[in-house]
Amino acid sequence: MDEKEAKAAAAEIAREQELAREEELAARHAKWAKKGRKERFAAEDRTIEGKKQVPLVAILLFLGAVVIVLSIISLCVGRFHVDIQTTLRILLSPFTGETDGWTANEWTVITTIRIPRVIAACLVGAALALSGASYQGVFQNPLVSPDILGVSYGACVGAALAILLNLGGNTILVQLFAFVGGIITVFVTVSIPKLMHRHSNVVMVLSGVIVGGFMSSILGLMKYVADPDTQLQEITYWQLGSIAKVDFDLLLYTAPVMIVAGIILLAMRWRLNLISLGEEEARSLGVDLRKERLIIIVAATILTASAVSVAGTIGWVGLIIPHMARRLVGADNKRLIPTVILVAMAFMLLIDLFARNISGWEVPLGVLTGLIGAPLFGYILVRQREVD
Repeated sequence: MDEKEAKAAAAEIAREQELAREEELAARHAKWAKKGRKERFAAEDRTIEGKKQVPLVAILLFLGAVVIVLSIISLCVGRFHVDIQTTLRILLSPFTGETDGWTANEWTVITTIRIPRVIAACLVGAALALSGASYQGVFQNPLVSPDILGVSYGACVGAALAILLNLGGNTILVQLFAFVGGIITVFVTVSIPKLMHRHSNVVMVLSGVIVGGFMSSILGLMKYVADPDTQLQEITYWQLGSIAKVDFDLLLYTAPVMIVAGIILLAMRWRLNLISLGEEEARSLGVDLRKERLIIIVAATILTASAVSVAGTIGWVGLIIPHMARRLVGADNKRLIPTVILVAMAFMLLIDLFARNISGWEVPLGVLTGLIGAPLFGYILVRQREVD
């Protein structure tokens, strides 16, 4: 197919998609008209749900403000309460030059314990949700989660191996083993389709299921041979997810990796729209499908492995946050990807607040995300059914 034919095919596909969308909108709004709903805005401003699209800048500014407010609350609230005035003075002290007005305990709690925790909550939430949205776009499946390629299980095996080697006291080494375990797992998963000489999304997902199941069995064996009084407890706690032990030293190694991978996915959100059209359509539009899909998968995998290495296994975030963001801005990845990042930050800050304050002891993050995420995902599905 020469260049002219490719452009003609791309234009034809675009026209067909636009006609299909207009027909779907017309059908939906005809149904709503029967129910007596009044239209207050132009048809081109509607989303598929029938709501007027809010400008992306306004949404991002609002979500950014929510993240800032939740961050300040997270710094103030806990077993050791610090009032908001003192917290703000400590935060602004590098710029104002102020050196007193707070106690030594307040300074230590804010700067050494809570600031790294808030940063970790934002990074981990954004990493899981961003990788989830990217996987869902690449594999054209809204039910795909970040651990689809076995990343989480591989990272758990790596962390468990470090604990079995009596390295559990060194948090950075445990995180390093977890990161390497996740990367190795994905390398094995990606290699299976190459050995089969088949590169479809279905084969890739099935490879992830196979490798993930194998790693899960290895993890079970490690837990069986672990010392039940020390090592088993530590492995189990790590699996449940927590950012209680995060400090600036750990963030110094992991944050740059997560930020670079996130920037890559953010920059490729335009291409993700084309990849989401399907293999034939993407190729007809001149997309190097194998290369760009590999870049997105690798970046999303690095994000997931980094998040798991920092906080352990935290489920549901990468699945439900993209769905929540789609309710706000629709399925267009140009709008979805930046929205997902801020929604995930706010969600994880809120979850961490609950984890630290709903009882006398800290609840693991993975437990709370499951208790909150599962019903929330069910509600999203019900609402989607009402729209459909």
